[in-house]
Amino acid sequence: MKVRSSVFASFILIFEVIGIALFLRGFFPVPVKSSFSSKSKLSDLPAEPLTGSAPNSSRLPQPLFKRVVIMLVDALREDFVFGPNGRMYMPYTRHVVERGSSHSFVAKARPPTVTMPRIKALTTGSIPGFIDVVMNLNSPALLEDNLIWQAKTAGKRMVFYGDDTWVRLFPKHFMEYDGTTSFFVSDYTEVDNNVTRHLDSTLKRDDWDILILHYLGLDHIGHISGPYSSLIQPKLMEMDDILKKIHSALISKEVEGSLPYLLVLCGDHGMSETGSHGGSSEPEVSTPLVLISPAFKRKAGMEKPGVVEQVDLTPTLALGLGLPISQNSVGRVIQSVLEETSLRDQLRFLHLNGHQLSCLLKDSISDYEKEVGFEQFRVAEKAHGNWMKLYLEGNTSEVLTNVGKKVLRQYLEALAAMSAALSKQLGKYDMYSMIAGMVFVFQLLLVLLLAMPEALSGAAAVDLPILSALLSLPFYLLCLLLASVHVLVCTSAESSCYFCSLSWGLVFTAVAFSSAMFCILVSIATRRLSLGAKIHGKSPLRSSEVDWSLSELDVLLLAGTVGHTLSLAASSFVEEEHQAWYFLLNTLCLTVFQDVCRKYFREKRGSGDDEEHILPSKDRHPSAHPKAEIFSEKWLALATPPFTLLCCRLLRSLNQTGVQWAHIPDVGHWLNSSEHKVVLSLLSAFCLVLIYFLVQRRCSWVSKVALALGLLGVYSYRAAVGNVLFPWHHSGQTMSKGTVEARFVYVFVLGILFSGTKDLLRSQIITADAKLKSRGLWEIYSGLVLLVSLLFRAHNLPVLCCCLLIQTLMAQFIWKKLHYDAAQTTIMHYWFGQAFFYFQGNSNNIATVDISVGFVGLESYIEAPAIFLTALSTYAGPLLWACHLVCYLSSERDRSPVAVGHGCYCLALLRSVPAAAYIVLVTVLRYHLFIWSVFSPKLLYESMHLLLTAGVCLFFITMEQSPSSSKS
Repeated sequence: MKVRSSVFASFILIFEVIGIALFLRGFFPVPVKSSFSSKSKLSDLPAEPLTGSAPNSSRLPQPLFKRVVIMLVDALREDFVFGPNGRMYMPYTRHVVERGSSHSFVAKARPPTVTMPRIKALTTGSIPGFIDVVMNLNSPALLEDNLIWQAKTAGKRMVFYGDDTWVRLFPKHFMEYDGTTSFFVSDYTEVDNNVTRHLDSTLKRDDWDILILHYLGLDHIGHISGPYSSLIQPKLMEMDDILKKIHSALISKEVEGSLPYLLVLCGDHGMSETGSHGGSSEPEVSTPLVLISPAFKRKAGMEKPGVVEQVDLTPTLALGLGLPISQNSVGRVIQSVLEETSLRDQLRFLHLNGHQLSCLLKDSISDYEKEVGFEQFRVAEKAHGNWMKLYLEGNTSEVLTNVGKKVLRQYLEALAAMSAALSKQLGKYDMYSMIAGMVFVFQLLLVLLLAMPEALSGAAAVDLPILSALLSLPFYLLCLLLASVHVLVCTSAESSCYFCSLSWGLVFTAVAFSSAMFCILVSIATRRLSLGAKIHGKSPLRSSEVDWSLSELDVLLLAGTVGHTLSLAASSFVEEEHQAWYFLLNTLCLTVFQDVCRKYFREKRGSGDDEEHILPSKDRHPSAHPKAEIFSEKWLALATPPFTLLCCRLLRSLNQTGVQWAHIPDVGHWLNSSEHKVVLSLLSAFCLVLIYFLVQRRCSWVSKVALALGLLGVYSYRAAVGNVLFPWHHSGQTMSKGTVEARFVYVFVLGILFSGTKDLLRSQIITADAKLKSRGLWEIYSGLVLLVSLLFRAHNLPVLCCCLLIQTLMAQFIWKKLHYDAAQTTIMHYWFGQAFFYFQGNSNNIATVDISVGFVGLESYIEAPAIFLTALSTYAGPLLWACHLVCYLSSERDRSPVAVGHGCYCLALLRSVPAAAYIVLVTVLRYHLFIWSVFSPKLLYESMHLLLTAGVCLFFITMEQSPSSSKS
């Protein structure tokens, strides 16, 4: 069955996406959850242990606190309170920590350190997964057992002000609330004022039991300017004043003989050295936890804060308020909070926590009885029963106290062991769905690899043996085998699989598709290996000796791509993946330099044909080139690889990235310091001018004017937000948010994109004008460059400038002059794109995603443009190189069908290997705990980018070819 190459490429891409989606459905972990669908109730609590008599009552100790105020400061790092600058940042809080009735801890948050998963952890005590990062954009209602639901069920009156994520997670739970959007990071004043304006009236009232305040300003400042910004100290002092106001109001309302209050100061996550969050670096996971209450002893001096898990706050608050612990909580009660209660109450609290953890352990681990913590809890529970018998008999000897303390230690050891076991059981991976997705991906990639030469032949069609595959005996045997495997897995699996939950119709379709693809794959491979096999059409294949001859550059591209892929099987190489790309890029430049030297110094150039081969031109005769021009082009070609090496070395120093050395100061930090603002201003102006001259060459005069005004608007925007200076600006002048200036640039971006699209459509519909089509593509590219220059921070404009400069030089003096084929050019673009991803300061850590660019020109949070702008800025480097590849291939009309076919066959080989290996990579990485810190959207992006590049290049090149051109 003959299929057009464009249809074949589309088919491959669609089913590749389905395979990757199935793999990711199994890869994202299912959180540890109890098998009980209902929530915990007071009536379900276990009886107090008692040996030798009827079961004791399920009495609960008296609640520890009457009122609870939770002040959650988003992105509050522990060193902001406990560090050397704590007395300067938050003086009152530091005084309470050192001398007040309080307990202070460093609470460790689990990655992903994003707001919504952290709120879920604080209220449910469970450990959310990375799928919650995506759900963070549109938080659904939280249905699992949680502290807020328990408090509402118990009749607690709750009031909330702050991040509206709480309102979405807990709808109709608060008797009074006022939510503010958490995504508009440009606002760090009103977002907190909207919380504080309710505070005075609320603190005077007595009609509430729990008050939750979620302040966002500190997090927004971090996203905008980092943890060392001059805005940090005023914001922390503001938070300190608010805590002082709350504490004073609670003290004034304290009534003698009533239950005490509890004031909790905490952070949902920390802040990285760049001001972002999401990963697992120490500043991101370490948050302060300060518990203030007259129920605690007053401190005599500063004590080193203890270390607890963030989820430990959930059972502590639940027991302190007299509520059942959430079923899915893996936290353990903070024992120091219970120190002032009686020994019986302490043991009862620990017993309730241990019972809840043991039940969750039974539901989560099949051989739970072999767990050390479970056995320790049973021993402690039995000892607790013996102690209770002595206690109820009225024994008051010191022996009873010592036995009780021993039981207390046993409980604490059991809780620690069970909590650790449950935390290790972070998720249950659906291996069956993952393997099924991987099989689909591998099959399609191999079919793409084997069919590529035929797809790029003169006829631009692929002969797929679909009918013969469906009628063959191996197809039916494979269907029977795979169906048997499916039944076996689904009937014997201990945990539910997504693939097993599908209807039999979908499963049979998937089984038939996989079997058919395998038969097609074998048939194509057999045909490929047969002697005398032909590509569709009239052109026979060249001899294998000629077809598989590889140059040094081909060997480098093949070995580099495969070697880089294999390196990602180790988490350390994932941490510092940028080092691999920098090395490969430097090696590539040296290899290209060798090719240039060989071309201009080692080849004989005696004949006119050889001169034409060096400087090909269809429009002008070789003799039209003066010798001086040929001489200058030769030396410019020689200078291009060393110049590229120099640019890459400078860009490496601009932004430190990775994990291990990301905290080291770099040129970007130096440029962003206030004393070097003049240098940054001059550098930005120079880069914008150079960007204009590099981009405008292929644009119409209208687009040139729009581009010039747009770049002027970019500088005006950066000056408006205070990054750079205009000569007439004064240092103390108040800066705006730059909304008007950014929108001014957006107008010109849309104008340039409209102009380019118009030219492109005219070339395709009205007149077949190759020049008009090429100009349309380059204008769209220039509009994208203008948009990226607006989104890039001022110190990153040299990255964009070097990107355009290298593209111009390589296209003019390397790819064209040395006659590199489509595969070599494509792989070079891919390598450069990946390196420039890291030159921007990105890494495989989600914390390096700069979400502040999503609000350039916006006055409020609008989800669609915010996501688009953030993604565009993050992947600007690879995107610009991919767009340049399309524009370059479109403008090159000198390609021969044979060269293109051979080149893209190598392209398929090189691109299929990493695409398949990336799927294997994420499977391997799940065995590394480091996956929680290195996972980022880039892993999914890498797989999709590899597939899209191969498929789009195939689609593009086959659309460019026609049967008539191949016959000629």
